[in-house]
Amino acid sequence: MGDVSSDPPPEAAGAAAPRASFMVRVVWVLWIVGYLIGTSTHVAELVAGGAQTYAGFPMGLRVFWMSLTVLDPLIVVLLLFRHRAGIILGVAVILIDIAVNWTVYATIGGNPLFGVINQTLFAILIVTTAHLLWRWFTASARGGRAPAAARR
Repeated sequence: MGDVSSDPPPEAAGAAAPRASFMVRVVWVLWIVGYLIGTSTHVAELVAGGAQTYAGFPMGLRVFWMSLTVLDPLIVVLLLFRHRAGIILGVAVILIDIAVNWTVYATIGGNPLFGVINQTLFAILIVTTAHLLWRWFTASARGGRAPAAARR
């Protein structure tokens, strides 16, 4: 059987590379914007509520939600510098966040359905595109171009 590589032929790769590279950058920007929205939401809640932010919830939830005020911007910084740790942390944070928020929504209440649905949609974006950023960041760290799979 010959090579079953998914890379396009060299003549096709040149035409597809700019479009694919653009798409990976769009994904990168979506990640950054999403975590900046999370940052601004948590900062606004802390500014508005002060020490009593999330006062109606158990202490563990309050600490977790307040920690997102640090974790979300940390993810943004790591992503801006194309550190793969930003991808790992970004995936972990959003998965934990939606698990916590859906649990709170279903058991305690207080989280709006609109918010947990939006976070879930963002989590789907994060989980389904993490591999693209991983390949791009890896190639960037090596000083080369991203593999063809990340350029698609």
